[in-house]
Amino acid sequence: MPGVGHHRSVGSTAALRAHLVAVRLAGTVATTRERSLRSYRLFAARDPRALIGIDPERAWDHGDLIALMAEKCGVSADPGHISGHDVIDPELTLAALDSFADRIGAVARRGAPVLLGTGHPHRLLGFYASLADALSSSGCTVLTPAQGRRVDITTRFGLRTHRLDYARGVAFVRPADGGRPGGGPGAHSHSPLPVRLALAAAAEAGGPLPQLVVGDHGWVCGAGQLGFEAVGLADTDDPALFVGEAEGRIRVAVPLDDAVRPDYYRPLIRYVLNRACLSQ
Repeated sequence: MPGVGHHRSVGSTAALRAHLVAVRLAGTVATTRERSLRSYRLFAARDPRALIGIDPERAWDHGDLIALMAEKCGVSADPGHISGHDVIDPELTLAALDSFADRIGAVARRGAPVLLGTGHPHRLLGFYASLADALSSSGCTVLTPAQGRRVDITTRFGLRTHRLDYARGVAFVRPADGGRPGGGPGAHSHSPLPVRLALAAAAEAGGPLPQLVVGDHGWVCGAGQLGFEAVGLADTDDPALFVGEAEGRIRVAVPLDDAVRPDYYRPLIRYVLNRACLSQ
């Protein structure tokens, strides 16, 4: 069972900060300013492709979103800065990781049910799977509702049918004709429809329902919009998670590049599990 209190040393924090910048999880990241600004424009226009499950309570115009993302991520607050690569302040990443880990630790101490899901299975499946393993070992039930169910998702190629699948306790979607369940990484997706399907299936089965949803993209936004406590990772072109956090529907959004090599997330896993008192 997890212990009491937090484990965080100056050395471990300095090492992680250096790692974040070295592999471009923070600092100068691969996400371009042009891509982020396009996402902000889409969100301001309430385009579902950018809302990814969040229904904003207030009007967020383009300038509001730039200011919010500067505060939450450390990107340039200058609307005239329209090209180049985005910058994430590693101190903001570290602070958010601490809050993220604290929520993981809290649910572990209660032994409460959890749901984990990702729209980046090629990159982040291992990160979430390590959390799922640790939470399961602490006594939490890692939920896998609606496995194999079909869901129609709008993609850039039009409406496509996907199947909800799980690997090591982590939900994701794969094309419906994409092979057997459990057969390798699935599809990149921003849609909130998979988490809505999973939560509805859990409710229809009589529970349990998750006391924490962990993930990214539509998994976090869709769950948070429905009133579930949700924490997750978000890039600078994903304003929905940070708006959800600002409006109180998402508990924690961690700013970082969500599409680097999978092994680059391993130090983050160790850091989170150590702070959450879940290290083996």
